[in-house]
Parts: sequence; structure tokens; C-alpha cells
Amino acid sequence: MKREIDFVGKRKIFIAISLILIAISIVSILVKGFNLGVDFVKGTEIVLKFNDESISIADLRNKLSEIKPEYANSRITKITSAAEATKGAKFQVVLKQFFDKPELKDEFTNKAEQIFGKDNVEILSFRAVSGQAAQELKTASWNAALLAIILILVYITVRFQFVYAIGAIAALIHDALITLGFYSMFSIEVNSAVIAAILTLLGYSLNDTIVVYDRIRENNRRLRGNPIDRIVNKSINEVISRTINTSLTTFFVVFILLLFAGVVLKPFAFGLTVGVVVGTYSSLYIASPILIGWIRKFRRS
Repeated sequence: MKREIDFVGKRKIFIAISLILIAISIVSILVKGFNLGVDFVKGTEIVLKFNDESISIADLRNKLSEIKPEYANSRITKITSAAEATKGAKFQVVLKQFFDKPELKDEFTNKAEQIFGKDNVEILSFRAVSGQAAQELKTASWNAALLAIILILVYITVRFQFVYAIGAIAALIHDALITLGFYSMFSIEVNSAVIAAILTLLGYSLNDTIVVYDRIRENNRRLRGNPIDRIVNKSINEVISRTINTSLTTFFVVFILLLFAGVVLKPFAFGLTVGVVVGTYSSLYIASPILIGWIRKFRRS
């Protein structure tokens, strides 16, 4: 007989680990905040390429202050990608000024060429977002996340029972909070692609949770009379190999994307890389233990 791993027996340890990670994430979000992309703040994102590879962020900041003193407070990120073999240095600069007119772009370009040298600098792209557009994107993102959670709650309630939905929603909130915490801790840019990554993560995590819940429901009928701890632990052991295999193959893909993606896709890949790990963990150690607690509560009542 195959020996079962005691997932349920150690649930208090793993719940404690999750609570610590959630607390760290919340503190980081409240204290450090997010590195918001131009999608969510009024401003202009400019990508500059220099032939001189030795230029640093400090050098660039000093030179930008010569164009306008307030540009010294711009957010500057050096763009690196293992997939790019081109010579030179590339930087992403986010200015608080909204370039709403072509003349502003022309003015910046001309002054940049004068200061850096026309043969040394190339402006690859301009992307300007107004305050109204940024606020609309924020609102739409929150609405999308809220709608996703409501639909998930309804779906789980209809397919299983409301008690199952509580565990699933708790696991999704757990996944989203910890993943967003990692964005805050590592100062990874949060833009519209990140919202897509979070929503994708919620769907992925829910899929894992449903696989576990489906087996729990089957075993609950087949092993009626057994303690719920025993039923849940047996169910997890029966699906663990499928869960691990799916998670590993997904993780390898998004991790490679994280390593080789450019600046546009890197925030998206980062969210999925962290999310796949956290989502798999929560399906086993968060959703199921919470389900045990609620089923016991309903049985006593």
C-alpha cells in the first residue's frame, strides 16, 4: 500500500508561514508602496538607447537635470535582456510631466541630442498617459479583479457548495496579496500587464483548487463516515502528482520568459513565476485546511 504524505496534519505550520508572508507583503505595500508604471500615473515613459555602454543611472539623472531640473526626480530603470545582443545601454525613463503635445516631445528630443550628443543617443519610444486615463485604468483594473472574485464565488457555490467557495476565495486572496507583496518588495513595475498576470494567476490557482475540491467531493461520498481530515488528506495525495507536474511545466515556461523577456513582458512574467508557486501552495495548504474548518463548523451546527 502506498504511504500517504500527511499534508493535513501539518496545516497549522503552513498556515502560519502564509500568515507571515501575508503580513510581510501588507507591510511592504503600506510602507514601500508600488513602483507604478506610466499606465497608472500621469506622465511620460521614454526609452533611450546610448552607444556609450559605460553610462550609469546616476550619469543619466544628472544629464536629465540639465534638460529640466525636475527631471532629476524621474524614475530611471536600466533595461537588460539576455535575448538582446545589441551593443549600447538602454534606459526606461518615467517623467512626471505629461507630454500632451508633439512640441514637448520635439523639445525633449532636441535637448537630449544636444546634451548627450546626436550620435550617442537614440530615443526609441515615447508613451504618454494623462491623469484621467491613468485613473480610468486603475478603476477598470479594480473592477475587473472584483468581478472575477464575484464570478468565482458564484461558480464554486453552484458547482460545489458555498463552504467550498469560502476556501477558494481565501486561497485567491492569499495568492494575490503575496504576489503583489513581491512586486512591492522587489520594486518591480506594476502596469496593466501586471493586472493581466494577476487575473491569469487567479484562474490558474482556481483550476488547481477545483481539481483538489473535486476529488474531496468524490471521496466524501465514497468514504462517508470517515473524519474529514482523513478524506481531505487522501484526496490531496491522489492528485498531488498531477498538480506538481502541471505546476512545474508551467513554472519552467514563465521562468524562462522572465529570464529572456524584454522590459515590457518582464513584469508580467515575474507575476506568473511567483504566482504559479504561491498558487500551487495555496491549493494544497490554504484552500483545503480552510475547507476542513468550515465543514467541521457546519457539522457541529
